[in-house]
Amino acid sequence: MSERLDIDVLTIFPEVVRAPLSESILGRASDEGTVGIRIHDLRDWTTDKYRKVDDEPYGGGPGMVMKPDPFFAAVRDLRKEKTSVVLMTPQGRQFDQKMAREFSVSSKHLIILCGHYEGIDHRVVQGLVDQEVSIGDYVLTNGALAAAVFIDSIVRLIPGVLGDERSPIEESFSIEDGILEAPCYTRPADFEGMKVPEVLLSGHHEKIKEWKRKIAAERTLENRPDLML
Repeated sequence: MSERLDIDVLTIFPEVVRAPLSESILGRASDEGTVGIRIHDLRDWTTDKYRKVDDEPYGGGPGMVMKPDPFFAAVRDLRKEKTSVVLMTPQGRQFDQKMAREFSVSSKHLIILCGHYEGIDHRVVQGLVDQEVSIGDYVLTNGALAAAVFIDSIVRLIPGVLGDERSPIEESFSIEDGILEAPCYTRPADFEGMKVPEVLLSGHHEKIKEWKRKIAAERTLENRPDLML
């Protein structure tokens, strides 16, 4: 069994992260002890009676900025010997399958910081964060949503989590040179006149492999030509 991965998530919306990570594959991985995921309410590290985590930005501007002190207090409490602190932010490095594999292989303990409002006081980035990660070039309501996607992508690559060890290898962005995977089919072989390609019914594994490689390249060229460059 591979070494356990522990993950602590700091957010003001714990249930946004907890719900998707408690179901299906990730739920089983947690139950089996392959991964340990703890979701924390950042407000637990505030010191005022209102449990305030944000304040007005210096220099003016719209919205509120998340205060540095709760983050620093929480990370100091949760940090271990081999901890890596990750901030979910649209300003971070673009997340992809390669990065997911890197995290799944090298990480022992992750503390994931989730922003909200107009962002986080930059001293958090300067003083705590090891990596800034973005799941895409768009803005979400809060970083908890991005954290759930980030965690799912990493945990499913841990050996034994998916059950069939071929699964993560044959998925889009994992096969060949990172191209999309070929389409898949199941019964019935003929559904409303739409038939399963004959080659998939042939039982000829080499021909099936060649067909999948060809169709995967065609779908990639059609839907994600940037991956073919």
